[in-house]
Amino acid sequence: MNDTDARSLSVLDAETRVSERPSDHQDELRLWLRLLTCTTMIEGEIRTRLRETFDVTLPRFDLMAQLDKVPEGMTLGELSRRMMVSNGNITGLVERLVELGLVERSAHASDRRATVVRLTEAGRSSFADMASQHADWIAALFASVSAADVRDLMGLLGRMKQSVRDAVPAKS
Repeated sequence: MNDTDARSLSVLDAETRVSERPSDHQDELRLWLRLLTCTTMIEGEIRTRLRETFDVTLPRFDLMAQLDKVPEGMTLGELSRRMMVSNGNITGLVERLVELGLVERSAHASDRRATVVRLTEAGRSSFADMASQHADWIAALFASVSAADVRDLMGLLGRMKQSVRDAVPAKS
């Protein structure tokens, strides 16, 4: 291959490179698998610790985290969008947290069809304990990674996140 051919290959779009030179994507595939493995390992450990320490599931913790950010509460639809799950999933999570006295429902002030969900005082207190422990667990899991490496990874992953956004067609 001459220099002109090599330069022209370097400006090809990603789709063409994949079809013409599939071996070029081994690093990207290995990176994806490593990211997935790290995520799965961390998530599994956090799920176990939440269950063993607080008898709570990760989805319940996540829902409480969303409600903690908005003390006046949110509708089920808002929770569904923020958590990227179906309304049905949110309804089941809310039901269980209501039964436990951690969340309360009320009618929306201007939309009779909507329900607002918010943490109770007990829910806020319980979540504060969980969130503190959660932060400590994450810190412990990342203890072998230097502060400089964390900053570098945050920057790199931010660029990767933007790359994914750029590559995914906009939905209408």
